[in-house]
Amino acid sequence: MFTFAQTESNYSKITIAKFVKYYNANQQDSVFSIFSPKTQQELPLEKTKAFLTQLKSRYGNIKQVDFQSYQNGFGVYKTELDKGLLTLSIAVDNNKAITGLFAKPYEAVIAAKMLRNISPMQLPFKGEWTVFWGGDTKEQNYHVAVNFQKNAFDIIMTNQQGKSYKTDGKTNADYYAFAQPLLAPCDGEIVLAVDGVKDNIPGTLNPMFTTGNSILIKTKNNEYILLAHFKQNTITVKQGDKVKQGQQLGLCGNSGNSSEPHLHFHIQDDEDFYHTMGVKCYFNQLQVNGVSKSDYSPVKGDKIKVAN
Repeated sequence: MFTFAQTESNYSKITIAKFVKYYNANQQDSVFSIFSPKTQQELPLEKTKAFLTQLKSRYGNIKQVDFQSYQNGFGVYKTELDKGLLTLSIAVDNNKAITGLFAKPYEAVIAAKMLRNISPMQLPFKGEWTVFWGGDTKEQNYHVAVNFQKNAFDIIMTNQQGKSYKTDGKTNADYYAFAQPLLAPCDGEIVLAVDGVKDNIPGTLNPMFTTGNSILIKTKNNEYILLAHFKQNTITVKQGDKVKQGQQLGLCGNSGNSSEPHLHFHIQDDEDFYHTMGVKCYFNQLQVNGVSKSDYSPVKGDKIKVAN
């Protein structure tokens, strides 16, 4: 099974486990040893010891770390310690070395400005697609742990056997979703358009550019709709453009923190990703598993297409 954007990498899992072990055991030299050479230069041993000593004095030992998301190349962890909660952010390279580390007080979930979309939404594609992640529970939708993508969908195309690719799945062209047209789900203004990020080889991730090639649409009702992971150099709109529902925006790709071609789609209540809350999305008219529905929010496993 593939994992999609915002899934913790194995490199991060291994390194955060080592960090917690060494930190709790007061093995500050060992923490320093898992820094990259550049990080060791920027944060010499004495400064590393001072930072860790201060952290231990103020908060005590680490009891639990829960991965939240990737932000700007850092794995972000909700971290429970003896004396409080922290957000611990750690960047890790392919050698499992720490290339960045900082901590700040944990911020609780912010209040949502709206519970659901007001503007009419239509599915942003043609044909039948499958909801890989979607719904209200963590089992249905791992996005629920991240404020700005709380109600997000990851959507793929599959064949009758439920596979998302033909042949061996080693190239993007093997995937049914790759290069499929993606459409504007509503009328609005383009407030962000990112293009030019290379598509990944299937099975790899690019956490440095989490959303990859992506578009953010603002509606007249102040909803912000994100469509992410477009194919490189296929986005046809730019910041400031007005778009109409059903207008083609680009082609589905595998850019950013994505391991196979798919569409990441969500609504948020503000333009700023770090101070916003995900909004539940209901689509006006669609077919779900062959049944016509209206004002429906899809969940994991649903096969969805625009109503005839």
